[in-house]
Amino acid sequence: MKIHILGSGCQNCMKLAKNAEEAAKAKGTECEVIKITDIKEIMSYGVMQTPAIVIDGKVKSVGRVLSVEEIKKLL
Repeated sequence: MKIHILGSGCQNCMKLAKNAEEAAKAKGTECEVIKITDIKEIMSYGVMQTPAIVIDGKVKSVGRVLSVEEIKKLL
C-alpha cells in the first residue's frame, strides 16, 4: 500500500504524514508514506487545497489533517 501526502511541507502536511504512519502501524498495515511537495505533481491529482492524502492512487481527503483514527478507517 502506498500513501501519498500532498502538500508544501508545512506543519499541517507533516502532521498528516505522521498520523498516516501511526495509523498504518496501529493497523499492522505495511505501507510506504511518500511526501509530495512539487506543486505540478500535486495538481496532477486534481488537488487544489492541501494537505491531501492519497491512498493507492485515490484521493481520500483534501484540505484537512485527518486524525489517526480517521486514517485507520481509510486503510
